[in-house]
Amino acid sequence: MNSEDGRITSQVIEDVCARLRENKRIQQPLPGGGMLQMDRLLPFLCVYRRNPTRRDEGTSKLVMSEASYLCAPGNAVQRSGLRELIREIAKTAIDRLGSFLIMEIWSGEDRVETDEVTGELCLPRAMFQILARRPYRPQGTVATLEFALQRVRVHRRAAKVEIKMVAENHPNGMKELMSEAVETQIGCHVMGLEVRPVYRDPETGELYDRISRSFGRQVSHALKKSFFVFALTRTEMRPEHYHALGTSRLSMQILTIDRKLAELSREFKFLLLVTPINAERSWNSFVESGYHKPPSFEYRPLDQDPLLLKRRLMNIHAERVDNPTLAHVFRQTQLELDRQITMLADIDTDRFLPGSLQVFDRVAPKLRDLARDILSNLADLEPVGEVEMMDANQFAEFADKEIQYYRDQSPLFAANVTIRDDIFSGLLVAGGDLLIGRQTRIAKSRAEALLQHEVGTHLVTYFNGSAQPLRLLQVGLAGYDALQEGLAVFAEYLVGGLSAGRMRTLAARVIAADQLVQGLSFLEVFSQLVEAFGFEPRTAYTITLRVFRGGGLTKDALYLQGLVKILDYLGSGGDLEPLMVGKMAVQHVPIIRELLLCGVLRTPPLRPKYLDTPAARDRLAKINPDTTVLDLISKTRREL
Repeated sequence: MNSEDGRITSQVIEDVCARLRENKRIQQPLPGGGMLQMDRLLPFLCVYRRNPTRRDEGTSKLVMSEASYLCAPGNAVQRSGLRELIREIAKTAIDRLGSFLIMEIWSGEDRVETDEVTGELCLPRAMFQILARRPYRPQGTVATLEFALQRVRVHRRAAKVEIKMVAENHPNGMKELMSEAVETQIGCHVMGLEVRPVYRDPETGELYDRISRSFGRQVSHALKKSFFVFALTRTEMRPEHYHALGTSRLSMQILTIDRKLAELSREFKFLLLVTPINAERSWNSFVESGYHKPPSFEYRPLDQDPLLLKRRLMNIHAERVDNPTLAHVFRQTQLELDRQITMLADIDTDRFLPGSLQVFDRVAPKLRDLARDILSNLADLEPVGEVEMMDANQFAEFADKEIQYYRDQSPLFAANVTIRDDIFSGLLVAGGDLLIGRQTRIAKSRAEALLQHEVGTHLVTYFNGSAQPLRLLQVGLAGYDALQEGLAVFAEYLVGGLSAGRMRTLAARVIAADQLVQGLSFLEVFSQLVEAFGFEPRTAYTITLRVFRGGGLTKDALYLQGLVKILDYLGSGGDLEPLMVGKMAVQHVPIIRELLLCGVLRTPPLRPKYLDTPAARDRLAKINPDTTVLDLISKTRREL
């Protein structure tokens, strides 16, 4: 039992401190629906006490996202036990770390804000009050917290932060958690943080969901930065980064939601379903018509009812996740899956393209201009003469050898190579398998590059993701396609296989996707690729098919867009290693680093083979902030 007549017992306190001394995780229910949770021995404890006199929606989440927190009823401090529990936790931590910080957080009054001139409602500005006892201490921690909170933005306005040095650094109407005398005696520090509740309706108390999630993430980062400075300046801990003070384990709630989203995502192979099964027959008919009759495509029947998939998707309660960062990631994924399922229902209709624009976006003018520059500058660099080719069977044998290399690294790598009749010439990764169209013919000079694109990138990140506790890193976080394709194309460059012809193809996909959105027909896009940009008819057909499949798929513009993002990322000092953890978007890289630093994610078991070659390392080292996509081709040509 954790209480006697609503009191926290001495036995509970002893058990908590014993586990803390052994650096074990603590999950201790408290009277009145409270909870003490400590991921491990850390130099801080975030405290929230529910005010019994008013509604206070959303405020408890500000502490529950931290690795060490205590939530309790607001009148619990009057019961014997709560202050003793906090004091003994502090003393236990101080014995091992040298000091301890108690950060109590509460919300200020709800107020409706209006314009002084018009009387109209105004969007409130985030405001914080940091309350530290006299003397001004711990100085570095307070200054860091102030600086970090000033960078919190709500409604596009930076937060206002005040520092108050007062004896009473606790909520109005409640007793202090620890007296100043005890605080000084045991070497503890107690701070208060009053938060303006911009995350809820001041009249009804209902949460503004989107603002609440964004606000929570920003405040969490600010708190961790202050805890980091406290650890370095006041304790014997030396954390590597402020993210290292986050939760090192995922709750069962998080793991359950992650698995449900990943399982649902695996139940339909999106790209396979939107790819025509009669592409070769349509090509033959297209040739027979003299390229004047647009092809008619057929698609695989859906083996899942989109409505039932959506029903299951909406029953996954991602909004209930306490961790604000992962809640944001889950919500993004849920929304993208919802849109993809809608696209499946709309295959081969006029509604498919608007869905594609929601998931993969339209072509930005800057990207379109880059594509035109590539097609113009590389027009005369196409290879001439006879090129030695590999057929589907030969490439499958080549890929099998590469897959065996990764199987020797890890038994997790369970990829298979399959030659399919229902795939037009080309390669496709579906789940953990490499699919090859039976009509595929690949230039031997390009084989290694395509192998590193499909196997060394797509399959390696797929199986690295399967080694992580977050299964979504295997199937892909929301918006992962651009970074994945950019990384895969960059791998082609690192092995010296990013040819001018390949770059022209990627640029042509951008132009074709842009023209699709502008309303041009299949025949118009095909004709321009042949007549204006000099592509062979079969190549132009393949590019046009890929863009028009399903009813209009703008995904193919992401290859060049992703390559630009990779160069920007590397040029600004980014490292390739975190990108190998799984399938993610650029926006997720800081989150992945955070989860790696706090121990939630593991070092990926598989490392792309090409990263260990001297040539690839040399090419990678030459990337700088001024490197452009066109530079990759010129560098490759100089090396040759």
